[in-house]
Amino acid sequence: MYHRRMTTRTTYHTNTANEFLVKAHGYLADGDLLQASEKGWGATARMVKAVAETRGWRHSSHGDLYRIVERVAEELGDTRVSILFRSANALHQNFYEGYMPEPAVANGLSDVDEITALLATLIAESAS
Repeated sequence: MYHRRMTTRTTYHTNTANEFLVKAHGYLADGDLLQASEKGWGATARMVKAVAETRGWRHSSHGDLYRIVERVAEELGDTRVSILFRSANALHQNFYEGYMPEPAVANGLSDVDEITALLATLIAESAS
């Protein structure tokens, strides 16, 4: 069990993630696949950072985010967390490369919805 705490940074990352998620879906609806992709990634990264804040874990690099996700997957006994995170990372790559068609971005955002909801539950549990 990890010492868990809510911080101002936790709230900041969570709120930013929620804003990015709304924007991602708006961009998708408008057909802006690059911005939808990047906001989806941003929402995921911010929620991972929020979880890290509650546990006092380092979260200053891309590699840190991967390590956090693997720790959470192990904690939950659920590898789906890792799979969802990799889907979000593919959206991040798409922002730079623009290779994903609309259905792939939409599916990626569905994965982002799932992982951010899962991570929000972990954060809420840390507040109780």
